[in-house]
Amino acid sequence: MRHRRRPFIAAAAALACVAAAVPSVAQATRHGGGLALNEVQVIGTHNSYKREITPAEQAKYDELIQTPGDYAKYLAYSHPSITNQLARQDVRGLELDLWPDPQGGLYAHPFVRKALGQGPLPNAEWTKPGTKLIHIADLDYNTSAGCIRFVSCLQQIRAWSDANPRHLPLLIMLEFKQSDARVVAGGGVKAPPWDITALETVESEIRSVFSDRDMITADDIRRRGMTLEQSVLRRGWPSLDEARGKVLFLMDNDPGPIRDAYTANRPNLEGRAIFTNSRPGFSDMAFIKRNEPRNAGLAEIQDLVRRGYLVRTRSDVPLTTILSGDTTQLDAALRSGAQLISTDFQDVGMSARYDSDFVAEVPGGGTWRCNPILVPRGCRPSVLEPSRDW
Repeated sequence: MRHRRRPFIAAAAALACVAAAVPSVAQATRHGGGLALNEVQVIGTHNSYKREITPAEQAKYDELIQTPGDYAKYLAYSHPSITNQLARQDVRGLELDLWPDPQGGLYAHPFVRKALGQGPLPNAEWTKPGTKLIHIADLDYNTSAGCIRFVSCLQQIRAWSDANPRHLPLLIMLEFKQSDARVVAGGGVKAPPWDITALETVESEIRSVFSDRDMITADDIRRRGMTLEQSVLRRGWPSLDEARGKVLFLMDNDPGPIRDAYTANRPNLEGRAIFTNSRPGFSDMAFIKRNEPRNAGLAEIQDLVRRGYLVRTRSDVPLTTILSGDTTQLDAALRSGAQLISTDFQDVGMSARYDSDFVAEVPGGGTWRCNPILVPRGCRPSVLEPSRDW
């Protein structure tokens, strides 16, 4: 198997700080002992399924939203297949944008294609019932092979996971998307709401591919007589050995109606497959999204990580980061200790089309390392994915 980078140098640098580390209560009492799930930092991808639309469609996109050059400035990036991200780019975090499609075919004829006189999308996957993956419905619709339907994309992830059973736990962000009012006003599709029926559909789709033993869920963490938050802060996350080969689903959406519907009558995510993006003090708080790691965000994320929460941040914003050459967001993301750092440029060469050598990686190269804030004792490169052919 081909591996593009070796994260030995980064892990060695992290170990240099071991003596100064002061373990938190959660670290000291984690499930199962040993290295914990939250004591690893990984690089993941943002909009992991996304592919660019055609040049003609890009021009029409700009015309439809009445902003010349907008697509080229913000949306002209693509990802390889999910399997290649996991197997060849060593990605250990993904992000999938979800759209309800209970009857099937709702997004099969994007408005941007209609405006160009083009017919419906030919792939039959668009006509099948079930949740779809789309960046912006009717406009930026293209996806990588096998990732039109949520279930099909999950099956790709499951197949790779089964073939690599000792992998680091995969952190999978799910964003529940809704139609842009401007697109709907122009004649685009109005997506169904993310009510409890649509959310239960997603829950069922996840469980049709991954069983309880294939996932880490709130039920694996919550202790009797404690809320989920109390369990995380007092008892910590499962050990890395317990989490190997498994997936964690994380809700991208901020607290609001979607989270409220998902947690109704399940304040600690009882029986749920997805960790909500919550806030300290809420009973369902175990994970939080903080996209900006710079300035005040740096200290905030570091504090959240030290307290025991799982945090996701971003290392770049397409394509502003690449075009500006500014790496301060990446530098801050790495220093923050956020367990998941999302990027659109996870491998060497992906930014070269913009005359840039930017790549999101840990110091010394690689896509994972021992968490620089928690700096767990005994964390060596060989214990992160010990089955890897280094």
